[in-house]
Amino acid sequence: MADGQGPVQAKFREMLEGTKEDWDIIAEHSKGFNQGLAKRVLDHLRLLDGDFGGFPVDRLTHSLQTATRAHRDGRDEEYVVCALLHDIGDTLGSYNHPDVAAAILKPFVSEQNHWMVANHGMFQGYYFFHHLGLDRNMRDQFKDHPYYEYTAQFCHLYDQSAFDPDYESEPLEFFEPMVERLFSKPKNSMYLKALEADG
Repeated sequence: MADGQGPVQAKFREMLEGTKEDWDIIAEHSKGFNQGLAKRVLDHLRLLDGDFGGFPVDRLTHSLQTATRAHRDGRDEEYVVCALLHDIGDTLGSYNHPDVAAAILKPFVSEQNHWMVANHGMFQGYYFFHHLGLDRNMRDQFKDHPYYEYTAQFCHLYDQSAFDPDYESEPLEFFEPMVERLFSKPKNSMYLKALEADG
């Protein structure tokens, strides 16, 4: 860059023209970008701060309470991070927030935890859907699913109970190292083979 040129970039104008050299350049850039994923996720989670949406606590406090309750109950780190991030989609996916959270977490978590996050919205509905004219037992369509009880337990023990203004949660900083660790090692990604060869 000392010669006045910008960073090295691929040369193609459409992917059909791409060469191995181009993709090596892109892969090199992605390493640094991927290392910043946990920070970007945490920055997005902070957008929930001050957003009450009519609830007794704001959405960030709810997330911290959910994660704190899971942590204090002895849940493992992956589960605790899922508890922390389960509602991260509230800002961008107000009609499908569980899908957003599940998509972010999918490369990094077990199938069981991914399913729990992806479906927690319907399971959480057991506690309030009937007040909105919806079927509170909508979750029962999954009654025979192997993760039904696991997800129902998450909602009952940690999610539905995490709206207490007097509850003393751990601060977000407490969970940041957990998020960093989880997002540093993808387990389920179509890019995994390339990442392992690189690493």
